Amino acid sequence: MGVIDFYNTGALCWVKSNANLKQQVGLAPRPICSFEGNNQRKFVAMASTVPVEQVNNGPLQVTGDSFIREHLRKLAPYQPILPFEVLSARLGRKPEDIVKLDANENPYGPPPEVMEALGSMQFPYVYPDPESRRLRAALAHDSGLEAEYILAGCGADELIDLIMRCVLDPGDKIVDCPPTFTMYEFDAAVNGALVIKVPRRPDFSLNVEQIAEVVKQEKPKCIFLTSPNNPDGSIIDDEVLLKILELPILVILDEAYIEFSAIESRMSWVKKHDNLIVLRTFSKRAGLAGLRVGYGAFPLSIIEYLWRAKQPYNVSVAAEISACAALQNPTYLEVFLLFFCI
Repeated sequence: MGVIDFYNTGALCWVKSNANLKQQVGLAPRPICSFEGNNQRKFVAMASTVPVEQVNNGPLQVTGDSFIREHLRKLAPYQPILPFEVLSARLGRKPEDIVKLDANENPYGPPPEVMEALGSMQFPYVYPDPESRRLRAALAHDSGLEAEYILAGCGADELIDLIMRCVLDPGDKIVDCPPTFTMYEFDAAVNGALVIKVPRRPDFSLNVEQIAEVVKQEKPKCIFLTSPNNPDGSIIDDEVLLKILELPILVILDEAYIEFSAIESRMSWVKKHDNLIVLRTFSKRAGLAGLRVGYGAFPLSIIEYLWRAKQPYNVSVAAEISACAALQNPTYLEVFLLFFCI
C-alpha cells in the first residue's frame, strides 16, 4: 500500500506513464485513483496489488512475527546479569548478604558527591541536554581532549550499537577477538552483520598476522578490541595497536577498564588516526553502572554522523549530574583503585 502526494501534474503524469510502462513490460500495474482540479493539490492513491478474489476470500493470515526483520527472528537474546533485588527474591536472602562478582561492578559505589548531586537535582522534569554539554566539558578537562571529539551515551553499550548502525550495512563483516566482551558479537547480530572471529593466542595476546590476513581476504568494516581485555586483563601495547591501525579497517578500542592498568588512554590518538574510536565508561571506576553513562573519543570525520543518528536525549539528567560529580573527586577514585589492584 502507498500514498503519494504530488504538487505538480508533471509528477502525476510520470506516475501514470510509469504504470503504462509496467503494463508494456508485463508487470501488473497498481490501481490508481487520482483527483485533479485547477490550482488544487493533486493526489494519487496507489492501492494494494492483492487480487480481488483473494480479498473477497477474507483477510490474509498475518502473524505478529511476520513484521519482524528476518534475521532478528533467529536472534538469540543477550543473557544479562541480574540485579540485587531479583537475586534477593530468588535466593531468599537479604541484598547485603549477596556478593556479586558476575558483572565487574564497583562494590564500593560512587563518590559521596554523586549522592549529594542527585539529592539536589533541580530539573528532573525537563528533558536533558541533547548534547550533554556540561558532561563533555568535564570530560575534556579530565582527559585533555577537546569536547568536540567527545560523544556521551547511555553506557558504552549504546555507543557500540550506534557505531554499528552508522557504519554497517546488512551483510557487512566485523572482526572479533575472543575471549572478550560479548556485546560486540550480539550487536553485530542485531544489525545484520557477520562476525569473523580471530581467537587470541594462549597468552591472550592478539594474533596480528591473522587479523591482517582476515582484513585482506574478507574486507571487514571494523574490528573491536578491548584493552585491558575482559575477561583476562591483557593489554594491547602501542606497537600492536599501531600495526592494526595501518590496516584498512575501523578500529574500536574499548577502554572500559583502563583505570585498572598502568597504561595511558589512547583517547588523544583519534586526532591523528581517522580510523580509531576509543570508548570509555563510568560503570567501573566511578561505580555508576546503574545510571548508564559512557563516552567515546571520535575523529571529527566520524563523529559528525553519530551526532546525526543518535537519540537526542540519550544521557539522562541524573546520569549527567552524577558523572560530573564523580569527576570532581578523582582522589576518591584513585583510593579505591588501590583496593582493586592490590
